[in-house]
Amino acid sequence: MQKLVLTAAISMLALAACNSKEKEPATSGETNSGVSSAQIINADNSSWLSYGRTYDEQRFSPLATVNADNVANLGLAWSYDLDSSRGIEATPIVHDGMMYVTSTYNVVHAMNARTGAPVWTWEPEIDMVQASNACCDIVNRGVALWGDTIFTATIDGRLVALNAKTGDVIWDKLTIDKSKPYTITGAPRVVKGKVIIGNGGAELGVRGYISAYDAETGDMDWRFYTVPGNPEDGFENDTMAMAAETWTGEWWTAGGGGTAWDAMAYDPDLDLLYFGVGNGSPWNQSIRSPDGGDNLFLSSMVAVRPDTGEYVWHYQTTPGETWDYTATQHLMLADLEIDGKTRKVIMQAPKNGFFYVIDRESGEFISANNFVPVNWATHIDEETGRPVEIEAARYYGKEPYLQLPGPLGAHNWHPMSYSQDTGLVYIPAQEAPWVYGDRANYKHTPGTWNTGTDFSYALLPTDRATFKALKSMVKGRLLAWDPVKQEEAWTFEHNGPWNGGILSTGGNLVFQGTADAHFAAYNAKTGDQLWKYFTQSGIGAAPITYELDGVQYVAVASGYGGSFVLGFGAVLPSGSDFNSGRVLVFKLGADGSLPAPLDAAMPEFDLPEPVEISDELLAKGVTAYANSCAVCHGDHAFASGLTPNLRYSGVTADAETWQMVVREGLLAENGMPNFGKVYDAETAEAIRAYVIGEAHSGRDQEFYKTIDE
Repeated sequence: MQKLVLTAAISMLALAACNSKEKEPATSGETNSGVSSAQIINADNSSWLSYGRTYDEQRFSPLATVNADNVANLGLAWSYDLDSSRGIEATPIVHDGMMYVTSTYNVVHAMNARTGAPVWTWEPEIDMVQASNACCDIVNRGVALWGDTIFTATIDGRLVALNAKTGDVIWDKLTIDKSKPYTITGAPRVVKGKVIIGNGGAELGVRGYISAYDAETGDMDWRFYTVPGNPEDGFENDTMAMAAETWTGEWWTAGGGGTAWDAMAYDPDLDLLYFGVGNGSPWNQSIRSPDGGDNLFLSSMVAVRPDTGEYVWHYQTTPGETWDYTATQHLMLADLEIDGKTRKVIMQAPKNGFFYVIDRESGEFISANNFVPVNWATHIDEETGRPVEIEAARYYGKEPYLQLPGPLGAHNWHPMSYSQDTGLVYIPAQEAPWVYGDRANYKHTPGTWNTGTDFSYALLPTDRATFKALKSMVKGRLLAWDPVKQEEAWTFEHNGPWNGGILSTGGNLVFQGTADAHFAAYNAKTGDQLWKYFTQSGIGAAPITYELDGVQYVAVASGYGGSFVLGFGAVLPSGSDFNSGRVLVFKLGADGSLPAPLDAAMPEFDLPEPVEISDELLAKGVTAYANSCAVCHGDHAFASGLTPNLRYSGVTADAETWQMVVREGLLAENGMPNFGKVYDAETAEAIRAYVIGEAHSGRDQEFYKTIDE
């Protein structure tokens, strides 16, 4: 059945494939020394003071010493070993000749921005049991800087203030209820002396919110919930009462979702803070809100007052979302001339595949168009600003549906960039299909993924021809998009998806790292690749640029990871080996080199003995593995190297040890979840039997590397 659905759907899709003027902000909450909001807005070229460089999050620098005419002379000035090779997603922050960056498990590194010489390192004591709730790898996207303080948010839900000169802890605040599966992966922002942070965890079942903390004391100033709670408990405010009118059933029993885990921007002229809201919990709306409804504020851009968290407006990209179509992707502010009038806009390319231009004063819809092929909606209605859906895409009660985009999105967390010179937005776009289908006999189960969809439909096919056909649909590209015309300007095709964030510069350049372990520069007007450097490890993070002593530097953090790599990095190899994560810094005329790559060859192991098991019980193991294990240990039990490869594990070989790990939490302190309340001993053994069967399948590393031959 699964193969027939995939084959038919592949055939169907193959046929169809088808700056604003800067001025001084309000001074409330300003510091007397160090970095202020005025400095972030009017950033000088020597620094990169906030996640998106400035509050508009454009990731554009006017620096032009390195330009399209001389970028071929760019070389490695220095590198800094992050002592980790897993899931490096941080944007470096640079101020006063210092660079700050985070690595795996929220370690903060401070170094000399001219030479890379280490200054200090801060290592948090992470609660690994809480960290095991991370849906999509143990990643972190960086720090914030305000005054003389560095702020970082940890995977186990804390917000920490550090002395920027010494790394000493100033305060350490827990921002979550640790009895629930919250995590934090995003970078904080600081606006008017308030540190803003959200969280993740919707897949496992939480209620989303975003909070503001006083930068000096760490005291919480306000909290904005993104979905309503149980009406019997009363609503926090009129906004939540309004949102509740768009929900049905008992959504609060599974939290509702709507975690604000990444995107933020701030307009000091309008004094509005914008943030993006994530998917529902569970994904499947027929379970979460059985009589439908828009389910506010899921998949929405929301504008609030930064002083109070007061709601101002929202725009929902995917009403009643049911596909993990988050709107937490990068938000950017710009002033665009549209129909002869200058409009203050906010732009987003969320997971659902449409590029949105919205009035940032009012939340009014201006325009949208799909920037990749999509088959869940035909278009966005110009009058209502709502998607016109394809009926089959709401998969519940219907046949499983092969859909573009899937939950990895047409654009994920990787930041895009807007060039003030070209007027183009540069997007790390991708195509990654997924088969959505109902989860039979679904029941909310704390401690595991609660999506209400059956991931076993989305396991990649096992026969070579069907696998090859599906793999051909998985793509990644650097896309230059005209936000006024809502059309493509140019594209550069990559070897696959999950490529790094973007930097654009006044030198007519666009920089991007890629999954296949390269960092490259492109002509911002034409898309021609002008320079490329082998980085040894894949890149997901976004680059920055800064200037010291008249020298322009370009920096990027390398180290491959994230949800695509955990789930599909072995069966859809990118070309990136498992190598050291580093900060790489380039300048013109430099000729530095990296240490020799690590030996990434997979060691030889003895396969565990096969397990005799009935077909019925094996099918139970397949479903359990797909819905609980594959997100970390890989499609078809073939891990990418970031997590243990269960095919060759001593734990897998021994039935008793397997039960202790899976059902008794033997490795909980190592970040392995305890599924004792989720699966009984029989199901756990069925999972083991499936893993061992895959180990004996003959579909090894060579099989997947040569699938196209």
